[in-house]
Amino acid sequence: MYTVAMLDIQFIRENPELVAEKSKQKGYTVDIPALLKLDTERRELLNKVEALRQRKNENAAKMQGGGKPDQAQIDEGKQIKTDLTELESGLGDIEEKHKASLQSIPNITFDDVPVGDESAGVEIKKFGEQTKGATDHLDFATKRGWVDFERGAKVASAKFYFLKGDLALLENAITQFALDFVTKKGFIFMIVPNMVNSRTATGAGFAPRSSEQSDEYFIEGEDLSLIATSEMPITGYHADEIIDEKDTPLLYAGLSPCYRKEAGTYGKHTRGLFRVHQFNKLEMYAFTLPENSREMHEKILAIEEEIWQAIGIPYHIINIASGDLGAPAAKKYDIEYWSPVDEAYRELTSCSNCTDFQTRNLNIRVRRKDGTVEMMHSLNGTAVSLARSLVAIIEHYQNEDGSLRVPEVLQPYMGGRAIL
Repeated sequence: MYTVAMLDIQFIRENPELVAEKSKQKGYTVDIPALLKLDTERRELLNKVEALRQRKNENAAKMQGGGKPDQAQIDEGKQIKTDLTELESGLGDIEEKHKASLQSIPNITFDDVPVGDESAGVEIKKFGEQTKGATDHLDFATKRGWVDFERGAKVASAKFYFLKGDLALLENAITQFALDFVTKKGFIFMIVPNMVNSRTATGAGFAPRSSEQSDEYFIEGEDLSLIATSEMPITGYHADEIIDEKDTPLLYAGLSPCYRKEAGTYGKHTRGLFRVHQFNKLEMYAFTLPENSREMHEKILAIEEEIWQAIGIPYHIINIASGDLGAPAAKKYDIEYWSPVDEAYRELTSCSNCTDFQTRNLNIRVRRKDGTVEMMHSLNGTAVSLARSLVAIIEHYQNEDGSLRVPEVLQPYMGGRAIL
């Protein structure tokens, strides 16, 4: 069966120049005239197939109307069958091309998204003091015997690691603090599958632009890949469902390992725990009414801010530029913490409004109070990405004697310990 497209085809028909320009702003090369030509051919062929199916049914009804069918009816039935087989085959081919063309088009960005590459992102807020001078987190943690990348590489490969002792306990404390925090905000805690099928991955917008850029680990011989974030399985949680308006918004918090090849990260900050192939993350996720998604986006950002203000980490917020947005996002904020080691801001969390891009492909709809049905909107935001959280805390809470202060809000989750 032909599936629904990620971007509404009617919107593309009515706004071809806008879609082409917004795609270009995101760094995608799309051929809208070719898509619309395919779309016209598909609709014309579909009309022919439906008309022929109707003729087939009418002819069958005549032959079953009593008495022996005449040869003309038999010959007509055979010809209709032959013609229909040929047309349906052609329709299947064109629908696959049509679908592939649609899936190459990213979501439309909001008008308040800065246009340009990564450097065009706009700072909209700062919190905390920009301190200088600290020991690198990897040197600090390795000296304490808290992290072991060498043995991680031995049992897996480079950029895998063992987390040990007090640092492992601190990660658990951050998780428990953040989990308590978001569940009090109304998010339902979920433990999610660590693998998803291709429909879910593609529907969530994780199909790579090219095979070389794929960031997911695929399971050989199976229609499964390891998740890069719990956003992927949670997006598919309500696939092919219709949610009653009275039950919205639906708020979830997914805890999971995240597996990433980190393809295409050459030249980016990669030292130690900052960019690894496996890490744990608590993700916030929301399904909302279309008119409420912008407000929900600001709410998720505010929760992220509250978490990091409570922990006591200085940061700024970036309105991410169009060329640095993934395919699903219409708008995205990043919270970047201040690194006293690098004397620069480094990414800590993000939150995205994906509007109806993901829900359209996975057929997630809402039934309004008046009975009408339409697509929902989906949003996601990082509560805590644990490896990077540890980096930020080590850089800001280390003592000259090699000990580490525990942020006050985390001490109850560390058995009351204030120093590690």
